[in-house]
Amino acid sequence: MNGGAPVVARAGVSASPAAAPGAGPAALGDVPPALGDVPAALGDVPPALGDVPAALGDVPAALGDVPAALGDGLAAAGDRLVAQGDRAAAGAGAGPDGALTRHWQAPFQLDLAGTVRVHRRGAGDPAFRIDASGAVWRTSLTPDGPGTLRITASPAATGHGHGGGLPAHAQAWGPGARWLLAALPGLLGNDDDRSGFLPAHPLVAEMDRRHPGLRIGRSGRVLEALVPAVLEQKVVGAEARRAWRLLLLRFGDRPPGPAPAGMRVFPPARVWAMIPSWEWHRAGVEGVRAKTIVGAARVAARLEEIVAMSPAEADLRLRSLPGIGPWTSAEVRQRACGDADAVSVGDYHLPGMVGWALAGRKVDDAGMLELLAPFPGHRHRVARLVTLSGLGPPRRGPRNPVRDYRRF
Repeated sequence: MNGGAPVVARAGVSASPAAAPGAGPAALGDVPPALGDVPAALGDVPPALGDVPAALGDVPAALGDVPAALGDGLAAAGDRLVAQGDRAAAGAGAGPDGALTRHWQAPFQLDLAGTVRVHRRGAGDPAFRIDASGAVWRTSLTPDGPGTLRITASPAATGHGHGGGLPAHAQAWGPGARWLLAALPGLLGNDDDRSGFLPAHPLVAEMDRRHPGLRIGRSGRVLEALVPAVLEQKVVGAEARRAWRLLLLRFGDRPPGPAPAGMRVFPPARVWAMIPSWEWHRAGVEGVRAKTIVGAARVAARLEEIVAMSPAEADLRLRSLPGIGPWTSAEVRQRACGDADAVSVGDYHLPGMVGWALAGRKVDDAGMLELLAPFPGHRHRVARLVTLSGLGPPRRGPRNPVRDYRRF
């Protein structure tokens, strides 16, 4: 097959049937939390509660419009995209018989769960599940509409075997199915450039050896990364995850296809912009974070453009919004853009973990940046490896309480 757009087999043409996956229970307890799961941003409080600044430009895009920002050429040679039935060929499959499938052979050893679980916001995330078989389920609101994605990989391809480069198998349903399958390589880290990464520190080298399949993937969906990041500002992880779950269950649509029970699709920008104050309160989100999300939703189309920008340009556009500081900008770019150098400056736990792992002492943000300086272009990658090591300063004193604004 020539490298280019994947071949589609329509009705009447022989095509391999897509399996009808079961909606197995989520098995997330054995998955270590992602770097952003328990963030507490120090400094992302909006400087003002006013309107979104004019720095975002004078292009008033429709509130729900989001451009397709992933470039062409994602379909590599050897890929197969199979449409089953006329409805799937039209991009509107709504069940197992309407699934689109893709087999993608990674040119590197792939750690499926380790790469994609950074997009999970807690065990009850309505947009992300790992079922009992190990299959990863994600829902997304793509530029073409809602979609459900299911990804599996063989043991050797998931980083637990001795081989590498084995294919990942993906199935997708809904109007956004084609977009999700086209974006699959980027999500699994195909765009992650490890050139120049020299893990000179013994711990970093050891963790890199233990996790050879870890890649920094990119979802290509900015608002989907921004909303949960804002919810995580200056609160404990459990509080942010509760708000995310309640908001998606309240305002998200049911996903297409046989997604596990309880999953939802991320709401359109126009919905986020119109959520009334009492609904934010019911979700436990105070006015500052709510105002930040509403402001971002109003310029969602402009924000989606950052996936095609340089890291510096993307950071500048994100931080031009009230309520978006360096921590939130980094958290968004890590997930949406696959920025391997975006450091979560302002995180409550990360400086202590990096300092303890790399220097044997607690440090502040400045000290963390100094320790990460020998890894230009890969500072977030090193932070991920440090987090996976589990090393950190001893915890003393009580944990921060989980607040409930619904009682106020």
